Amino acid sequence: MIKILICGLPGSGKTTLAELLSKSLLTSVWLNADEVRNYYDDWDFTPEGRTRQSHRMKYLSDGVVRGGNIAIADFIAPTQAIRDYYDADYVIWMNTITKGRFEDTNAMFEKVQFADYVVTEKDVTNQIVDIVEDIKKRIGEENE
Repeated sequence: MIKILICGLPGSGKTTLAELLSKSLLTSVWLNADEVRNYYDDWDFTPEGRTRQSHRMKYLSDGVVRGGNIAIADFIAPTQAIRDYYDADYVIWMNTITKGRFEDTNAMFEKVQFADYVVTEKDVTNQIVDIVEDIKKRIGEENE
């Protein structure tokens, strides 16, 4: 199947969109970064900790795809190198805010160089509906 990466600053709406997508796409598995960190009891936000988390998100997502499902991962993915490493089939950038609640994350977050979808503050609801419908068409799922 496919891997979907929903990235953006903390508070940009990644989890909201991921939840909607997971409920809308058949055979999807939602991997939320905070839940994954909680499961592994790993709240290390050093560069090494962030790298470990990105590797973990890729590993888990790749397993979901190997199992024949759609992986929906919502995590900050602050650098282009991390986004490239994740190797998503679809990238959704939640470009709804210019500054998150953590200064260290703001400082390291690099503008997304390529995204299949860019969600902005303007008309977020319609954009999300359009994204869900477009992805369903692209993967061949019938609209419900």
